[in-house]
Parts: sequence; structure tokens; C-alpha cells
Amino acid sequence: MEEQSKNKNKISEEEKQLHGNRSRPKGGLITMPFIFANEICEKLAVVGFHANMISYLTTQLHLPLTKAANTLTNFAGTSSLTPLLGAFVADSFAGRFWTITFASIIYQIGMTLLTISAIIPTLRPPPCKGEEVCVEADTAQLSILYIALLLGALGSGGIRPCVVAFGADQFDESDPKQTTKTWNYFNWYYFCMGAAVLVAVTVLVYIQDNVGWGLGLGIPTVAMFLSVIAFVGGFRLYRHLVPAGSPFTRLIQVSVAAFRKRNLRMVSDPSLLYFNDEIDDPISLGGKLTHTKHMSFLDKAAIVTEQDNLKPGQIPNPWRLSTIHRVEELKSVIRMGPIGASGILLITAYAQQGTFSLQQAKTMNRHLTKSFQIPAGSMSVFTTVAMLTTIVFYDRIFVKIARRFTGLERGITFLHRMGIGFVISIIATLVAGFVEIKRKRVAIEHGLLDKPHTVVPISFLWLIPQYSLHGIAEAFMSIGHLEFFYDQAPESMRSTATALFWMAISIGNYVSTLLVTLVHKFSAKPDGSNWLPDNNLNRGRLEYFYWLITLLQVVNLVYYLWCAKIYTYKPVQVHHSKEVESPVRDELQLSNRGLIDA
Repeated sequence: MEEQSKNKNKISEEEKQLHGNRSRPKGGLITMPFIFANEICEKLAVVGFHANMISYLTTQLHLPLTKAANTLTNFAGTSSLTPLLGAFVADSFAGRFWTITFASIIYQIGMTLLTISAIIPTLRPPPCKGEEVCVEADTAQLSILYIALLLGALGSGGIRPCVVAFGADQFDESDPKQTTKTWNYFNWYYFCMGAAVLVAVTVLVYIQDNVGWGLGLGIPTVAMFLSVIAFVGGFRLYRHLVPAGSPFTRLIQVSVAAFRKRNLRMVSDPSLLYFNDEIDDPISLGGKLTHTKHMSFLDKAAIVTEQDNLKPGQIPNPWRLSTIHRVEELKSVIRMGPIGASGILLITAYAQQGTFSLQQAKTMNRHLTKSFQIPAGSMSVFTTVAMLTTIVFYDRIFVKIARRFTGLERGITFLHRMGIGFVISIIATLVAGFVEIKRKRVAIEHGLLDKPHTVVPISFLWLIPQYSLHGIAEAFMSIGHLEFFYDQAPESMRSTATALFWMAISIGNYVSTLLVTLVHKFSAKPDGSNWLPDNNLNRGRLEYFYWLITLLQVVNLVYYLWCAKIYTYKPVQVHHSKEVESPVRDELQLSNRGLIDA
């Protein structure tokens, strides 16, 4: 009886421990408040820190406009490259949680440094008096600025590629109950980010311009500190995926192995290709990638030969022999390239809101009342509001309606979502051209063609459609783009894939710069006329430039539709977990992740 009692107690303790573990699962919806709080505070800090920085450099540090603009451009360029470094660190050895944490601390130090320089008068040049020439910041004062911006670039490089992927990691793809949560997460991640941006470009910019830079930079600094606290606070609740070594090294190893065996004949049966669950388990927790027929020349890396000298239980030389899972990792990355690149031109079109659309707004009547007018720089509010409204509409209404017709849990696939965004973006730039014609027509009617600094009597409300359409397009295309990179990237490369999303945004801005430069150069005529004039927008042909972007986007849409048609989703052998009354058992199901999740 005593022995039976001990056994019962032992079983009871094991059951209690088992149920206790089940009652506190890692990841899931419970982690979202911590991650979203981090994202809201972090985005409020970053945007509030940089949205008005050109003003700080010119009015507080007295830098010439060109030097100030180049300083911020160089910073932006550096910030667009560091996400690749951050993704490499996260995927290789540090993991996403610690990469985000340490990157946030680095960013915090940079923001604190710049805030202190805005508060202490000796760290800035003296204020200008009357009409005297302003004293430019000296070398020591500029050093503080450059160090702060460099720390910001390094910090953003660790945060940008990891935070969105880390949030999506909280949903277990091997659990059928959670696989549909990921796409919903992307919607609300983008919504939180947009809401924070909206507050930053309105409230914080107003404080910086009208109250003071010490408070205007201090609030984002405090917000960044709170973001770190919020993120670290959820440590015990998160799913922490163990990094599995450098993904770039594995891709190079497959390429080298395939090249070495390029002269071999392909095996007739793909089941003869090399596989090894033991060495692939750390990089395939969500399931193994299965063989595809495309790019068969890479399959040669998985052909076992006598030269490989492979013995039972021995780990092969990865530079000579790769598993089929690793070969398919490389194939997945290659397949993602063309569709990932298609998003560049949408960013190019979107970038015009901060340049020529803003110039349009400056020449138009922006008064809401006799005493108050909307700053031209705040016109992006309409884009953000349209984006946020569209996300809510998409998540709460559109998906439910689309689900009835498609039968898909997420309503439509991310490829369809991207396509809709492309179409709306085309309409946005087309509309912008017609609005510019209307604006110039009013300028001609009132004899203002040669008075570039005089406000044209036409309401700024004419610009709302193009700003709003760009916001709607972003809600469809950018979120779909982000979903695509995360879903279709190899499991062990998701931070890197998110970094590629940011790289596409960066390249889109660079393409915009290149396009403006080329149009300005080649549209110039001997009489001084130009599509994009430097001084008088009324004499330009801005509508032609908008329509050129529209035409390029139409070509890009055709290219995208072709890429989407031939695209092959990554096939994954997924382990679905099912709880039963006795022990837990795994059900192995062969599925195409892209088709099922879409």
C-alpha cells in the first residue's frame, strides 16, 4: 500500500508538472503586449528623433543646408546597410532577443548623447543674433553629433530586421491552432508602427519647433528607454529560437559543393540525394524542406560520391556534400529574389510624397481657418491615417468577405495582396499627375506662373487623394511584402529576410534619387525649361514625371504578375503537434507552406 501511494504521488507530481507546463506555453498572444509596446515606443522614439532632424542641424548647429542634408543622407545610407549585419548576428549566434536588446541599448546611448547636447548650451554653437553670420558647430560639437548618429545606425541595424521576425516567431507553425495567427500579427504590427509614426510627426515635431529641442528630443529618448523595459519584461514568456550558425556560410557551402560536382550526372531518383536529420534539426524546427525539381543543377551538391568518403554516423564536409534541406534553402532564397525586387518601384513612387508632393503642398492654400494652416511637412498624416484605416478594414471586414470566396483563412494570399497594392500605387501616381495639371491651370488663370513663392488659390484638399491612395497601397503591398519575406524565407534566415525587406525600401529611395537626377538632366532644354525645375515648379512638367513613374509601375506590375505566376512556394514537411489524452504524439504531414498558409 505504501509503495502504491508513492507511485500515485509520483504520477501526480508528473501530471502536475505536465499540466503546469501546458498552462504556461511559450510564445503566443500573451507576448504581443510586450512586443507591441516595444514597437510603439521604439518607433515613436526613432521617428520623433529623425523626423525633424534637418531643422535641428540647421537651426541649432547652424550647418549649411547642403552639409546638413548630406549628413542625414549618409546616416540613412548607413542605417540601410546595418540591418544585414544585425540579421547576420541574430541568425548566426546571438539570437533575435539578445540582438534586439543590445541594439536598443546602443540606440538609447546615441539618443541620450544627442539629447544632452541639446540641453547643455556649451555643446552647441551660440545662438544667432540679428543679421550676424551664425557660428557653425565646431569639430568637438560635430563629433558628438556623428557619434550619436553612428550609434543610432548600429542600433537600428539590430532592431529593424529582428523585431518583426521575433514577434512572428511567437506563433508555433507546427501547431495548427497558431499557423493562422502569423498573418494577423503582421497587420497589427504595421498598425502599431503607423500609429506611433502618426504621433511622432504631429505631436513631437510640434514640441520640437514650438517648445524646445531638449524636451522634443528628451521624450523620444524616454520612449526608447521604456521600449527596452517593455521588451525585456516579457523574457520568460517568449519563444526563444536557438540560432543555428551563419546562414550565409551554408548558402555558400551549397554553391561550392554544386560547382565542384557540376560534371556529375543527376540521379534518377531524388530519394537517393543526401539527407541527414541530425545535422538539419537545429535549422528546421518547423519542418524539413523537401525536394523541388527547379534549379536541379544545385541538387548535385547533395549527390554522394566516393570522393566524399562518407562513413556511417560521420558528418560530411559541408564544402563537398550538402543535405537536400540545405540545397532547398538556397533555392528558396533565389526564388524570392525576383518578387522581392518588384517592391522597389513602389517605394520609388512613395518617396515622392516627401519631395515633389511636398513642394506642391507648399504652393497651395493649406489654411483650415484664417489663423491656422497645415504645415506642408504634415501632409504625410493623410497617408498614415489612410494606411491605418485600411489595415483595420482589411483585418476586420475584407478578410471575412474574401474568405467566403477563396476558402483561405487569411482571405487572400500575400502574393494577391501585393498585386492589389501595386495597382493602387499606379492609380495614386496617375492621379498625382492630373492634380498637378489642375494646380498649374489655376496658377495660369491668376497670373502666378512666374511667381513661385506666391500661394496658388487652390485648396490642399486636392492632394489628399494621392496621399491617401499611397497609404492604402502601402497597407496592401508593404505588409504583403513583409509577409512574403518572412513566410518564404528558410526558417533559419528570417531575420536576414526581414533585413532584405528594409533593403528593398532603401534601394527604392536610391532609385528615386537616380530617377530624379536623370530626368532633371535629360529634360533640360537650352531655354532653361525643365520637367523638374530648381526654382519654379509652376514652369515645370511635374505631371510628366509622375506619369513616367506610372508607366514604370505598369511595366513593373506586368513583371510582378509573371514572377507570381511562375513562383513555387517552398515545400515543407511539417510536424503538427496534437494533444491526446495519453502521451503527446506527432503527426507528420507533407504540405506546401505557402499554399496552406496563404
